[in-house]
Amino acid sequence: MEILDHMCSWNLWSMLCLLLLFSFPKTFANTEGDALYALKSSLKDPQNVLQSWDNTLVNPCTWFHVTCDSNNLVIRVDLGNANLSGTLVSQLGQLRNLQYLEMYSNTLTGTIPSELGNLTNLVSLDLYLNHLNGSIPDSLGNLLKLRFLRLNNNSLFGSIPDSLTNIQTLQVLDLSTNNLSGPVPSNGSFSLFTPISFADNAGLCGNGTTKPCPGDPPFSPPPPYTPPSPPKSNGRTTSIAAIAGGVAAGAALLLAVPSITLAWHRRRRPQAHFFDVPAEEDPEVHLGQLKRFSLRELQVATDNFSNKNILGRGGFGKVYKGRLADGSLVAVKRLKEERSAGGELQFQTEVEMISMAVHRNLLRLRGFCMTPTERLLVYPYMVNGSVASCLRERSENVPPLHWSKRGRIALGSARGLSYLHDHCDPKIIHRDVKAANILLDEDFEAVVGDFGLAKLMDYKDTHVTTAVRGTIGHIAPEYLSTGKSSEKTDVFGYGIMLLELITGQRAFDLARLANDDDVLLLDWVKNLLKERKLDILVDPDLRSNFNDIEVEALIQVALLCTQASPLERPKMSEVVRMLEGDGLAERWEEWQKVEVVRIQTDRETREAPSMYIDSTYNLAAIELSQPR
Repeated sequence: MEILDHMCSWNLWSMLCLLLLFSFPKTFANTEGDALYALKSSLKDPQNVLQSWDNTLVNPCTWFHVTCDSNNLVIRVDLGNANLSGTLVSQLGQLRNLQYLEMYSNTLTGTIPSELGNLTNLVSLDLYLNHLNGSIPDSLGNLLKLRFLRLNNNSLFGSIPDSLTNIQTLQVLDLSTNNLSGPVPSNGSFSLFTPISFADNAGLCGNGTTKPCPGDPPFSPPPPYTPPSPPKSNGRTTSIAAIAGGVAAGAALLLAVPSITLAWHRRRRPQAHFFDVPAEEDPEVHLGQLKRFSLRELQVATDNFSNKNILGRGGFGKVYKGRLADGSLVAVKRLKEERSAGGELQFQTEVEMISMAVHRNLLRLRGFCMTPTERLLVYPYMVNGSVASCLRERSENVPPLHWSKRGRIALGSARGLSYLHDHCDPKIIHRDVKAANILLDEDFEAVVGDFGLAKLMDYKDTHVTTAVRGTIGHIAPEYLSTGKSSEKTDVFGYGIMLLELITGQRAFDLARLANDDDVLLLDWVKNLLKERKLDILVDPDLRSNFNDIEVEALIQVALLCTQASPLERPKMSEVVRMLEGDGLAERWEEWQKVEVVRIQTDRETREAPSMYIDSTYNLAAIELSQPR
C-alpha cells in the first residue's frame, strides 16, 4: 500500500550510504588495510575474533579490534588474550600511525619483525606471554615515543640491543623470563625510575641483574633525585599526578639501596604483567557513590581478562564477567580508544557525570579504572543477559521470553531513555539503542546499558570508524546521511528494538536474502504488513501465546518511532505515555491523515496517474492471530 511505500522511500538513500560506507572499491585500498589483512592471513583464529577483517572492506576502521583516529588512520590494534596463534608479519611496519600494538597472552611463534622499528609513533608494544623466539630487533631503538615495552615470558635469545638506551620515554620495560644473554646496556638510560625487569634470563649479566659481567668495575649509584612537589588537585588525584608521585617516591627509596639488593628484590617478587599505581591511598575513598578500582583488582576479578569470561564484544570494546574480592559479580567493560596526554581528567569528569544518571531502568555504573593505558568501567552483572540473547541465543531448555515480559521490557526501556533525554543535564543521547544494549536483571526488568559511552568516547574525537556510530539496521536515516544525531535518533533505534521484541528477528540479517526477503528488519515488517502476511510476523517461539491488542499497539508505536522524518517521530516521553495507554489511538489516526495528504501531494507533484488511495491503514482490521 502507498503509505508503506512512502515510508520505505528513504531506504534507497540509506542503502546507497551503506554501500558507500561498507563497500569501497578495491582501487581505494590503503596500505593499512592490506597490512592488517596480511596479519590476519598469518594467524590461526579458532574463536573468529578477526571475522570482521574483510579485505573487500578496504577501510580497516570498520573492523573490530582496530581503532582509528578522526582521519581514519589506524592508531591501535587490540588483540591481546584472543587465543591467536601464528606469526607476526613484516607488513605491520606499514602502520606508520600506530600507537598501540597489543598482542599479549596468545600463542604467537616466530620472530619479532625488524620492521616494527618503522612504527615511530608507537607508545605501547605488548607482546608478552607468547612463544616468540629470535633476537630483539635492534630497530626497536628507533621507537623514541615508546613508553611501554613488554616482551616478557617468551623464548627470545641473544643480547639486549644497545639501541634501546636511546628511548628516553620508557616508563615500563619488562624483558623477564626469556633466554637473553650478555651484558645489560649500562650507559644509565635504564634508570631506576623505570619499572624494569630482566629476571629469569640466566645468561644476562651486569646492570639490573645479580650476575656481574667479566671486568665490571664496582657499582656506584647515581646521585640522589629530588622529586618535584605534587600539584594540588582539590582533594582528587589524577592518574598523571598519582604516577608522578608514586614513581618519585619509589625512586627515592630505591636509590638508597645497593644495586645487588634491588636486583635480589626484583628476582624474588612475583612477576606482574600489568603495571599501574594504586587506585587510591585509601581503598575506601569513592567519588560520590563511584569507586575507583585498581587495574590489578579487575585483572584478578576477570582472571587476567580471560577470553572465557567475555560476555560480549562491540565497537566500544569487550565486556568481561568478573568476581570481586567481596564475592559480588560484575561486568567489566574494557574500553577501546586512543589515549592522549591530559585526557585522564576529562575522562574522569565524564564518568562522574554519567554516574549521576540514576534510574531503575538505567544500568548503574559501580566504578571505573583509569591508568595511562587503560579505561575500564565496572557495572553490576545482569544475570538474565540482554534482550538479544534472550530472543536469539537461549538454550533449548530455557523457555522463550514470555509476551508479558516483552511488554514490560518495552515500557521499562522507554522510561530509561526518556530519563536520559529529559532529566539529565546535559541530556544524554545513547546513539546505539538495540536489543543487545537492553539488559535484564533478575526480575527481567529492562535496564538500558551502554548509555553515555558515545559521549565518553567522543570527548577527544577518538575511536571514530566512520562518520556514523551505531549498528546497521538500527541507524536512523538522517544520522546515516548527515552524521548528525539527536534524541530522535534514539527514538528510531527504540522503534527497531520494538520490532525485535515482536518478531524475535535481527535488525539486519543477510540470511533473509535466501528467501528473497529484506535484510533490514524494518523493511521486512512493512512488507509483511502490506501483504498481510502476519502469520510469520510475530515471533514463532511464542506459539500464539500473545495478546493481539498489545501486539497491534506495539507495531503502531514502532512505526511511529521509525518515520523517516525525525521531526515527526514522538519524543520518548510521548512513547512512554502511549505505552501506558494515553494518546496512541489519536497519534496513530493523526499520522494516517498526514500520510494520505503527503502521498497525494507527492503524486500531484510528479504528475503521476490518478490512483486510488486507501485513506487509512487500520491494523485493527488485520487478524493478528491467524493459524501458524
